[in-house]
Amino acid sequence: MITSNVKHPQWSKNLTIYEVNLRQYTPYGTFREFEEHLPRLKKLGIGILWFMPVQPIGLKNRKGILGSYYSIKDYFAVDDSYGTIDEFKQLVKKIHKQGMYVLLDWVANHTAWDNILTSEHPEFYLKDENNDFKPPFPDWSDVIKLNYANSELRKYMLNAMKFWIEETDIDGFRCDMANLVPTDFWEQLRYELSKIKTVFMLAETEQRDLLENAFDMIYNWNIFHTLNSIAKGEKNIYDLDMLLDNEIYKFPKNTYQMLFTSNHDENSWNGSAIERLGIGLETYIVLTFTLTGMSLIYSGQEAGMVKRLKFFEKDIIEWKQDKLIDLFTILINLKKRNKALWNGQYGGDFKRIFTENNKDIFAFTREKNNDKIFVILNFSNYTQRFTLQNSDYIGKYKDVFSKKEIIYKENQNLILNPWEYKVLEK
Repeated sequence: MITSNVKHPQWSKNLTIYEVNLRQYTPYGTFREFEEHLPRLKKLGIGILWFMPVQPIGLKNRKGILGSYYSIKDYFAVDDSYGTIDEFKQLVKKIHKQGMYVLLDWVANHTAWDNILTSEHPEFYLKDENNDFKPPFPDWSDVIKLNYANSELRKYMLNAMKFWIEETDIDGFRCDMANLVPTDFWEQLRYELSKIKTVFMLAETEQRDLLENAFDMIYNWNIFHTLNSIAKGEKNIYDLDMLLDNEIYKFPKNTYQMLFTSNHDENSWNGSAIERLGIGLETYIVLTFTLTGMSLIYSGQEAGMVKRLKFFEKDIIEWKQDKLIDLFTILINLKKRNKALWNGQYGGDFKRIFTENNKDIFAFTREKNNDKIFVILNFSNYTQRFTLQNSDYIGKYKDVFSKKEIIYKENQNLILNPWEYKVLEK
């Protein structure tokens, strides 16, 4: 089993991460406009703000009118549409004053076709048989792949990332397609950044070796895709149980995994969380906030966003009051105060509680020191009557939603309505 040598920032132990799609967040998509949302996000309980790339977007072979955020034209600059780098610095300061932290999305695998490196350092790129630049994949036609066999490229990329830490005081990076970049580069990067400050690093990958010496957290796509399949009726809780050994019990305890019901890719290309998960959305959210991982909220989720945000065009989020605001607020604050739900090695061990209906009912406990959580979820369209088995759940709890005190005894009989959930705190 992998053991991490990474020193996690102490502040990361009980926080929730929030992905900021700046372009679509406000009418003009600027840093200054986003500042107005900081009190709301603070009230929601958000701890880490991950900003999608803020650098200028390439014009050559651009997709759509505005292009992809992940087609970087200049690693050291800010796109004019968002504001200036000084305004970004000011935003970071205001976020820090609110007690929140900042990650910047970083695209290390490829650049725009008109990145300055294509003329100043063409040797930084992989070439095709005609010695021309080439995309990482055929359908990624707006970007071209970098070549990490070149030691000078590594120095350049390292210096670019150090620049954002030193100049803007961000707290780390979310690294796009991290598994496509050599692991030893990321390890060197972590070592160098740690000389500046204790950063937090999120890798877009499920590749666990990146957790050994480079990253604090990786994605858990297996759980995400299984939940989508359960919502479609293609799978059930038996399939989720099959994942537990590898995704929960054997996941390295001294590292983090990110759990989510949406993100920018899934929303734009496969559907909003509501579109994919339907009437059971709240149940899936509760699960991702109580399993052993750090939970992600994507821009607009808290407002009950129904639509798929356009990826290459302007498409403003509709901000409105929604019942999900209360759900997220309760879950985020529960995670902050209850050690059983803390991230990685800071949180409690997972114990599955079985019933005679393990196809539809998913129940478990987590416990750390004197804190305990008991979660019961009905993943079906039907009212379920069942009996809890074993004794790990026995005790007196408070329902975190109703605030009622409840005593659970051995062989406790329960009834849950379709998609009903209970989160109980001890």
